[in-house]
Amino acid sequence: MALTLALAALAVVLVFAVVRPHRWPEAVVAMPAAALLIGADVVSVDEALAEVGRLLPVVGFLAAVLVLARLCADEGVFRAAGEVMARTARGSQNRLLATIFGIAAATTAILSLDATVVLLTPVVLAMARLLQVPAAPHAYATAHLANSASLLFPVSNLTNLLAFTTAGLSFLHFTALMSLPWLAAIAVEFIVLRWVFRRDLAAAPVVESRAEVHTPVFALVVLGATLAGFVIASMLGHSPAWAALGGVIVLGATSLARRRSTVRHLVGAADIPFLVFVLCLGVVVDAVMVNGLGDAMQPVLPTGDTLPALLGIAAVAAVLSNLVNNLPAVLVLLPLVAATGPAAVLAVLIGVNIGPNLTYVGSLANLLWRGVVRRDMAAGPAEFTRIGLCTVPATLVLSVAGLWVTLQLFGTS
Repeated sequence: MALTLALAALAVVLVFAVVRPHRWPEAVVAMPAAALLIGADVVSVDEALAEVGRLLPVVGFLAAVLVLARLCADEGVFRAAGEVMARTARGSQNRLLATIFGIAAATTAILSLDATVVLLTPVVLAMARLLQVPAAPHAYATAHLANSASLLFPVSNLTNLLAFTTAGLSFLHFTALMSLPWLAAIAVEFIVLRWVFRRDLAAAPVVESRAEVHTPVFALVVLGATLAGFVIASMLGHSPAWAALGGVIVLGATSLARRRSTVRHLVGAADIPFLVFVLCLGVVVDAVMVNGLGDAMQPVLPTGDTLPALLGIAAVAAVLSNLVNNLPAVLVLLPLVAATGPAAVLAVLIGVNIGPNLTYVGSLANLLWRGVVRRDMAAGPAEFTRIGLCTVPATLVLSVAGLWVTLQLFGTS
């Protein structure tokens, strides 16, 4: 009965998060669901507090990165990115697509996938309208790279932060191990999406002369310093969250002084309701795990760090992401593979980051993207899945192969 109640609560929370009636925050249902499970003694108060305590540093880090991304937008970083796109579009949509891939991959890796979906995608859509070209190839590039290009840094995705904590790796070691999977994912996505949209990309863009856009040098310098701070903090044994907070303070003070941002605007960027949702979802998933799902899932997962085992783990993670969303999937799988070692943890990460490109259910970022592009292009579930079927299998296999290579080169200790 306890497992049944926990699974029912998880299903209700996930369905509400996907549908979001009246655009209500996900926490509206997640908070009562977590409270119900605690009240019914499906999960104890101590277990719930332990899970919240484990997630709090990760959630705090995510909040800082979200605010940093919003400050970059306020300082004109994404407007400048749009200008770079326009300059490279002269005579060729293929060059435009390559530029968007580069910018989207960098944005996702440094500022997280939410920045790519919420801040960069509108710029890409506006650029497509300006250049009078089909929006689909370029919009799908941001959708797919928001997931698959989030493999590189621990800060690129909430799933990465969770895996980073579990794997026990340094920032540099994590990045070194995920470098080849990241490059493989981007290369496969570019080749396949260029083939899928070859007819749309054949149209020549209409490029008009544009006024020069100011390059936000200070914001880019602060962003670079923050990224370096992530590495230095990790090397010194401190949480990279301190570097993110430093970047927010420096860039925030300047942006507020110039009246480009407001305190209310930045507090909104932290998306506190979503952070609460993550904490409550952790409690709900923990209730499912302690009542038997963990034991049921364990035989399904391969063991070891051979290439076939890593492929199997990533495949299970990808399938589970498309059944229950990638955030619950990573919360379920990480405790099961933690004892196997960092290789298995990173294989799970590849599965939950690349797999969501298959369906809208795969990640909350997909649902955000659908809302952003709805007015500019048709992006139904069948179309999204059709394109995902073209990219996900090859991307998953080659990224796991890249991980196996970096494991041979850099090891896990």
